Amino acid sequence: MNKTLSSPLSLLLPLALSSTAMAQPSQELTEIIVTAEFRPVTLLQQEGSTSVLTQDTIRALAGQHLEDILNQAPNVNYAGGSSRARFYQIRGIGERSQFQEPLNPSIGLIVDNIDFSGLGTAGTLFDVQQVEVLRGPQGTLHGANALAGLVNIRSAAPTADPYLHAEAQYGNYDTWSAGIVGSGPLIADTLLYRLAVQTYRSDGYLENDFLDRDDTNSRDERTVRGKLRWLAGDQHTLDVTALYVDVENGYDAFSLDNTRHTLSDEPGQDNQESSALGLHWRSELQHFDMEALGSVATSETDYSYDEDWSFVGIHPWGYSSFDRYLRDRDSYSAELRLLSNDNSRLFGDRADWVSGVYYLANREDLQRQYTYLDGDYFSQYDTDTLALFGQLDTALTEQLTLVTGLRAERRSTDYGDSNGVAFDPDKNLWGGRISLEYRSESDALVYATISRGYRANGVNAEILASIDTTDDPALIDSLEGVRSYDEESLLNYELGYKAGLLANTLQVRGALFYMDRQDQQVKGSFVIPQDDGGTSFIDYTNNAAAGNNYGLELELNWLPTDALSLYASLGLLHTELEDYVNADGVDLSGREQAHAPGYQFATGGRLDLGGGFYVRMDLEGKDSFYFSDRHDLKAPSYELLHARAGWSNGKWSFALWGRNLTDEDYFVRGFGSFGNDPRKDYVTEPYFQFGDPRTLGVYASYDF
Repeated sequence: MNKTLSSPLSLLLPLALSSTAMAQPSQELTEIIVTAEFRPVTLLQQEGSTSVLTQDTIRALAGQHLEDILNQAPNVNYAGGSSRARFYQIRGIGERSQFQEPLNPSIGLIVDNIDFSGLGTAGTLFDVQQVEVLRGPQGTLHGANALAGLVNIRSAAPTADPYLHAEAQYGNYDTWSAGIVGSGPLIADTLLYRLAVQTYRSDGYLENDFLDRDDTNSRDERTVRGKLRWLAGDQHTLDVTALYVDVENGYDAFSLDNTRHTLSDEPGQDNQESSALGLHWRSELQHFDMEALGSVATSETDYSYDEDWSFVGIHPWGYSSFDRYLRDRDSYSAELRLLSNDNSRLFGDRADWVSGVYYLANREDLQRQYTYLDGDYFSQYDTDTLALFGQLDTALTEQLTLVTGLRAERRSTDYGDSNGVAFDPDKNLWGGRISLEYRSESDALVYATISRGYRANGVNAEILASIDTTDDPALIDSLEGVRSYDEESLLNYELGYKAGLLANTLQVRGALFYMDRQDQQVKGSFVIPQDDGGTSFIDYTNNAAAGNNYGLELELNWLPTDALSLYASLGLLHTELEDYVNADGVDLSGREQAHAPGYQFATGGRLDLGGGFYVRMDLEGKDSFYFSDRHDLKAPSYELLHARAGWSNGKWSFALWGRNLTDEDYFVRGFGSFGNDPRKDYVTEPYFQFGDPRTLGVYASYDF
C-alpha cells in the first residue's frame, strides 16, 4: 500500500532554479497573528508550539473540513468512526470516540470564540481565515477542555470596503460545492457586516452492494455564518457572530471484507445541526482594557450505524442489529477579561497583566435506540464550570521576560439516566504555566515553559448499570473494578526556538517537549457475546498510573525567490503507558499509547510561473499507530500527495486540484478485538475504515 514518493520540494526547486536563477527575493514572508491567546501576538513572538493554517493553505488543499488539513500540523492526529472526524489527538492525547458515556474532551475546539469541544463535525472551513493549533496544555487559557491542546478556528472578519466573492467546484464521486461571501459597510465607518453561505455535497467513496447504491456514506453539509462589527467609538468595538452548521451525512463505513464495498441493509447516518450566537465586546478604558465575551450554542446530533454491517440472510447464523444515539447539547458561556494598558502596568511599567472570570454551562441529553435494549435509554449530563484566571508578563531585563499564569476551576456535574444511575460530583481543578522568554537583538525567541493541564474525573454509568444485569462472577468482578475514574493531570516541559532569518525570508519554529501524565485516563471496553452470535460492548474509562509523551516539533517556511515558497514540518513523538493492566488482564506497561504515530511530516511549496499561473504540491505522511489501547491492531504508515494548478488575475481564479493522487489506501479507524462475519463463524479479525481515495476537481471563483 505504501509507495515511494519524491518530495514536492525536490520537484519544485529545480523549476525555480532554472527559471529564476535563484534571484534574491524582494519580499518577506507574511507576518501571522495568533488570536487564541489573551492578546493577539505574532506567531514568531508567541511562546509555545503552534501551527497556523491560513486561508491560502486551506484553499490549496481543497479543504472542506478540519480533517482535510490537520496533517499539516506536526504531532496532530484525528480519529474516524464517523462521517467526519469529531475527535482529535495532540501529541498522542485525545478522545477517539463517544457512544453512551458522557465525555470530557482533552482537546478544545473553538469556533469564533464559541466552544464546540467534542463536536468536531462543526469544523467546516468555508470563509475561514485561519486555523490555529496550540500544542500542549492550555490550563491558563482554556481549562479542563484543553488538557493537551486547543484548535481555534477563526473565520474572516467584516471589511470596511464592499466585497463579494463567489466560488464553485466540482469533482469526482459527484462532489460539488457552491459558496458566496458578501462583506462591507452597512453604515460607513460604524457598522460592518460579513455573510458567508456554502453548500457541499458528495456521494462519498463507498458502494453498498446489497442496496445497489453509491451514496450511503454521502456528505451533505451546509454552513451559514453572519458577522457584524459595530465600531462604537474610537475605544469600543462589538463583534457579533451567528453560525449555523447543518451536516446530514451518511455513515456506512465498515465492510466485512475490508473493501470499499459494504453490505449493510440499514445504513446509518452522522448528522449535526448547530446554531450559535457569540458576542465579543472590547473597550479601551483609562486604566485598563476590558473584554466581555458571551455565547449561546445548541447542537443536535444523530449518530447511528448498522451494527452487523450486513443484511438479513447473509448467513443462517447471522444476527441483525441497529444502534442510534440522539444527543442534544445546549452550551452557555460568559467571560470577562481585564487587561493592563499603558496606564496600569505593574512593577515600574515592566509587567503586563490579565485577570478574568469564566463560566461555561453544558446541558446534554441523550436518547439511545438499540436493538438489544428493552426500551430506549435516556440520560442527562449537566456540567457547570466557574473559573478564575490570571497571567502576568514581567520584563526582567530588556531581553528576558517571565510569564506566570494560573487558572482555578470549580466544576460541578449532575448526571442521571433511565437505568437509575445518578451522580453529582464537584471538583476543584487548577492549571497554569511558568515561562522564561529570551528575545535576542535580532528578535529570535528562545523560551522554556512548564505548564499544567487537567481533565475532570467521572463515573462509568454503563458499568454501574450493567453490574446488576449479569450473573457471571468473573464479569462482575471486572465491572466492579472500573466503576469510576479519577481526574488526570499533565505536566508539560517545553524548550522552544522561533526566528525569522535571512531578512525574514526563512522562518524557523522548533520545540522539544516532555509530558508527564498522572492518573492517565484510558478508554477501554468489554466485549459481551450475544446469544445469536453478535457482539455488544460496554465502554468505560479507567486510569493508568502514569504515562509519558515526549518528542520534537519543527516547522520551516522559506521564500528562496519571489516566485517560490516552500515549507516543511516534522513531528517526532514517543509515548508510553506505565503500570497499566487493561480489563482483559493484559499488562500494557511500556506500550505506545493509541493514535500516537512516531513521526508525522508535511512538505511542499508553490511556484508562480508568471502571467497569473501557478502550481502547488504537498506531501504529507505519518507513522503507523495503534488504533486502541484495548487491542493490538495498527494503522499502517502512509504518505499522501496533493497538487493544485491554477490561474488568477486578481478577480477570476481557476484551478485543477487533486488529493491523494497516488490513490493510497490508508485507514482512519480500526477494530481488532471481535469478529463480525457470520460466514467465518465470527472469528476475531481486523476491520478498517478507509480514508478518502484519490479525488480530483475543478475550482472557479470571482471577486467583485
